[in-house]
Amino acid sequence: MNELALFNDLFDGFGDDGFLMPSFNYKKVFAPKVDVKEEKDEYTMEMDLPGKTEKDINIEFKNNVLTISSESKSEKDEKKEEKAEAKEAPKYLIKERTYSKFSRSFTLPDDVDAENITAKVENGVLHIDMPRKAIAAARKIAITAA
Repeated sequence: MNELALFNDLFDGFGDDGFLMPSFNYKKVFAPKVDVKEEKDEYTMEMDLPGKTEKDINIEFKNNVLTISSESKSEKDEKKEEKAEAKEAPKYLIKERTYSKFSRSFTLPDDVDAENITAKVENGVLHIDMPRKAIAAARKIAITAA
């Protein structure tokens, strides 16, 4: 196999816009896809995170913003790197699975009950339930004469 063939996608789009600068390939940026549903009593969010467990995912809620992030390094690669230090380091042609990191933030509606947000990971899908608070109904205010 020609090792240079492995780098073909690096130059995809090179000069497409008439300039001799490579264009940024947005397909290479990892941003997990999300589905958000609004129901009568709650909002639900599902995010595809294949290979991630609850230990790999961080969820924070602050000032009505829900932030989901993850940063992980393959344990197998860490062990290989330790062994490689003792002997000659391996020659990687492509190494895409070593490290991953992302962060996505969502501004939630005011009626989300922040104290009761729950999350679980099952089969590579993060599922977040965000119950709605009961919003006080409008009330009539009596006007008195002065």
